[in-house]
Amino acid sequence: MMLVRSQALIERSRLLGPAFVAAVAYVDPGNVATNTAAGATYGYLLLWVLVGATLMAGLVQYLSAKVGWLTGESLPALVGIRNRRSTRLAYWVQAELVAVATDIAEIVGGAVALQLLFGLPTVVGAVITTTVSTALLLVQDRRGQRDFERVITGLLAIVTVGFLSGLVISPPDPVQAAAGLVPRLSGADSALLAVGMLGATVMPHAVYLHSALVRDRHGRADQHCAAPTLRGIRLDVTLAMIVAGAVNIGMLLLAASTLYGMEVSGLEAAHAAVRGQLGGLIATMFALGLLASGLASTSVGGYAGAVIMEGLLHRRIPLIWRRVLTAIPALILLAIGLDATRLLILSQVILSFGIPFALVPLVRIARDRDLMRLVPTRTATIISAWVVVGIVVTLNGVLIGLTLAEA
Repeated sequence: MMLVRSQALIERSRLLGPAFVAAVAYVDPGNVATNTAAGATYGYLLLWVLVGATLMAGLVQYLSAKVGWLTGESLPALVGIRNRRSTRLAYWVQAELVAVATDIAEIVGGAVALQLLFGLPTVVGAVITTTVSTALLLVQDRRGQRDFERVITGLLAIVTVGFLSGLVISPPDPVQAAAGLVPRLSGADSALLAVGMLGATVMPHAVYLHSALVRDRHGRADQHCAAPTLRGIRLDVTLAMIVAGAVNIGMLLLAASTLYGMEVSGLEAAHAAVRGQLGGLIATMFALGLLASGLASTSVGGYAGAVIMEGLLHRRIPLIWRRVLTAIPALILLAIGLDATRLLILSQVILSFGIPFALVPLVRIARDRDLMRLVPTRTATIISAWVVVGIVVTLNGVLIGLTLAEA
């Protein structure tokens, strides 16, 4: 019996990888800025938001992976199949805006990290970030998906160590951290920050991409392997979201234990506060984590853009050109001198507009018993998914309204 279980575990472990690539979207530079600001301003108060956000994201990513596995198609391709040409084109335009906004946040994060580490101007750092992330994409194009997964997972490991190393020196208060798991707020400002943390958790490009990653890794399901493979996919999603959730929660805990009461607005301010409280080594680890986050997430975003174009327009262009097209707006905005923190906020608002276009089709397809006939999605899962969609879409609407009101 033990031998059978060990063999089953080994088989499932071979399915790991796609979810870790998608999970990079949940530890991008935008998350760094938001989580450190939450901990510095409100201590452990909003810890429950990150726990809830991670659980919701896990459900969404599992449904995306399941759809890709059982249908043998990416989510954008399924959307394209179900709509006429004019609708597909309109859908593609909004998806491209999402891809551009994704690149803005992540190139900015990489540029800021290089400035913190080496004193480079942000424009130079943005060009370096774009170049290196393009090289990472070429790994996927020329060496295959498994090598790309290994590279991105390695960068995710650097992100994890970089952002969590400070907890070794300044561990959180366990009693106060436990109290932070109880849902509560402290005024309108904390509500706004909670909306930003929870409502902007699910990234549209990660939802689009995960379905393609699973399709490309495993092919299309058949009757004999559907259920066992789905168990491996669930394990992949669970482990990946545990890592992403731990990084996000760790950032808040670190800020709550060391930066509470300080003014932390933006990545540079967070780095300066960490340096002042924990010293140069931990600040350098923080900057390295930010750099790995920017490089990994912008590479994944570029991959997602290619999946979106292929699925909706049935066209493929060389990855290097695909990468350049979405990076140009970020490079231009930094070149004209726009503030990096403002660009991060702008990108999150644009991403919020794209949330319904990713989540609503995903749940509608996941509940389609004809498409999911090998392993139909349970009614309780679909109900939970619609609840998540309602929460995320509503909060993103609130976030957009409040952000525009303050602009």
